[in-house]
Amino acid sequence: MSQPTPNHWPKPPQAPAGAPNIIVFLTDDVGYGACSTFGGPIDTPVLDALARNGLRFNQFHTTAMCSPTRASLLTGRAPHKVSMGRITNRPTGFDGYTSVIPKSAGTIADVLRSGGYSTGMFGKGHVTPEWEMSQAGPFDRWPTGLGFDYFYGFLGFDTNMWAPNLIENTRPVDPPPASAPVHFDELMADQAIRWIADQRATSPHKPFFAYYATGTAHTPHHAPDEWLERFRGAFDQGWDVAREQTFERQKACGVIPQDARLSARPKTLPAWSELSADQKKVASRLMEAYAAALAHADHQVGRVLQAIDALGERENTLVIFIQGDNGGSAEGGFNGFLYSQSCINGFPESLEHQLSRLDDVGRLDAYNQYPGAWGWAMNAPFQYYKMVASHFGGTRNGLVMSWPARIGEPGGVRSQFHHVSDIMATALEAAGIQAPPELNGIRQDPLDGVSMLYAIDDAAAPSRRTTQVFEMLESFGIYHDGWFAATEPPHGPWASLSTRSAVDPSNRPWELYDIRKDFSQTVDVAAEHPDVLEKLQTLFWSEAERGRILPIHPPTVGGEGRPSASGGRSRFVYRSEIRRLHSDAAPNTVGKSFRISADVVVPAAGGHGVIVCQGSNISGYALYLHEGRAAFHYNAVAPHRHTIRSPAPLAPGRRTIEVRFDIDEPKPCAGGAASLFVDGVMVATGRIDRTLRSFLNQDSFNVGCDTISAVATDYTIASSRFDGELREVVIALG
Repeated sequence: MSQPTPNHWPKPPQAPAGAPNIIVFLTDDVGYGACSTFGGPIDTPVLDALARNGLRFNQFHTTAMCSPTRASLLTGRAPHKVSMGRITNRPTGFDGYTSVIPKSAGTIADVLRSGGYSTGMFGKGHVTPEWEMSQAGPFDRWPTGLGFDYFYGFLGFDTNMWAPNLIENTRPVDPPPASAPVHFDELMADQAIRWIADQRATSPHKPFFAYYATGTAHTPHHAPDEWLERFRGAFDQGWDVAREQTFERQKACGVIPQDARLSARPKTLPAWSELSADQKKVASRLMEAYAAALAHADHQVGRVLQAIDALGERENTLVIFIQGDNGGSAEGGFNGFLYSQSCINGFPESLEHQLSRLDDVGRLDAYNQYPGAWGWAMNAPFQYYKMVASHFGGTRNGLVMSWPARIGEPGGVRSQFHHVSDIMATALEAAGIQAPPELNGIRQDPLDGVSMLYAIDDAAAPSRRTTQVFEMLESFGIYHDGWFAATEPPHGPWASLSTRSAVDPSNRPWELYDIRKDFSQTVDVAAEHPDVLEKLQTLFWSEAERGRILPIHPPTVGGEGRPSASGGRSRFVYRSEIRRLHSDAAPNTVGKSFRISADVVVPAAGGHGVIVCQGSNISGYALYLHEGRAAFHYNAVAPHRHTIRSPAPLAPGRRTIEVRFDIDEPKPCAGGAASLFVDGVMVATGRIDRTLRSFLNQDSFNVGCDTISAVATDYTIASSRFDGELREVVIALG
């Protein structure tokens, strides 16, 4: 009797024959006119080479801010339809704004993986709800829960490039030590190269999809010294002249029409000639760091592409490079910042302090952001900047596509109107894989994107995207058949999101542009074409209703009931070391009095190290022992650092150390009095003149050590672990 043949082995998915590798590069806060590939002043030779061997798209659009662009790219849907109408750190309870991507919007990685691809993500996430970012998860909206086999990067909106808050898959990993720092863009390229090599070694039959999203050139603008030196003096001519020079280069290289006009500087921004010599010195140095950061990131991308070349797979690799997830940022306001935390907390920085710390720019001890007028200049030839969805300065970004096996006449420019939601459809068509009606057992919403591949073959092909609606932070507009109707921006990007008041969306001035004749939106023709404007206004409100954009509201409305990992608790108890706890899960001391009580055993040698801390070298607080003396340090952004410490070392043995902070009034940023107690006896007092408005999501909370970058200067990360016995730490919020 013959034995039956087993035939129940699982059958792994297999990609279609000849399916290309696909890699999507996305940079951060890079305007249309920043890089040399699109006429800008910053040399990006790697992107230049991709464009020579591929195609440049000069009417490609993003969403005006980070998270919505990323969510739209990954899901192939409009951002509000996947509940990402805002950045994840500013969600509201309205349907289109919760920051919770629904399971019915499977990602490009989900679909490609189910179609036989290996999938890896590197760099910035910024699509995970903040209350899900702690070690408790859930992890289904972390990158590895969104279809990626592997993730290496950070989850929040930015990170210190010299001391990054790194995650590998779902596990925090430490960056290189401060004694031998490595820039995050280099670490990221290293991991991408290693991952690609691993795929080829273990699964040579599988194509790969890599999503490579730099944190550059979002703040902080960090770069190695040799890159900073390359740009010394390169921007001394100022933003007005730099913008005019970019405009001329854009015409010369063909990325804008010859009849395009250069839009005027917004009245809210100063002319370069209005600055003093010292203001120009600071502004130039801050811009140099931005340029160095972007050029350095371009170089690292080149290393990744060289690795693909070395494998002999460049010919059949589709590269989509999006230069910026929105326009250049004007969040630096009128003078720029040494520390973007100053901006976020509403703290002014004196020119004198900026001048005294100018050599820190681009390095570990700064978190620098250039003045807003540089962000405007980097968006040439368009009006406005990041956060403004109603005009191309916020939403128009350069895109380069390279696919040697498919692009027959490289070096051209394509002018079809496209949107970031089109990336998924483009990748799926290239792979020969259809978006499934059901994924992981869940019925899928239809894609909003259209594939861009038709434009490869025919430069004159009409745009297959005929309508696109935009909205961000009460700024909105709509494109339809060559026309663009837009509202005036209600706020400047430097206006605090925490204090913005609502602006009635139904009673706003509208502008109308015929972008078939007016590439850069310089001539408002609303008065000449009232019928067209009325038609587009009606279409906008219809699309806004259908696309979950309504109600249009400010960031100060709709936050009630927001989930939080800390659950509104007022008492927190820790009995062991805690590392890298996300700020949403940590005690929220903002705007409150608080007490920190630690039951510890001081060793015979005197005691050293951190008992509890939250923050970074730029802002935060720490309770620690140094040379046996108890100390409490509060850093409300330099030069506002305050330390109180015991006058004598603590005696060895079991001790109770307590800090009491009594705030002047219960509101963010308010100052107060701090007192330090040892075994119930007050040993030191001091005044803290101001406190923080917020802790950033990269500012981790730690018990028994410090991580990433040291909050206080009395210790280093390497020496921060508490060398005594930590029995219990209690934090009570008053």
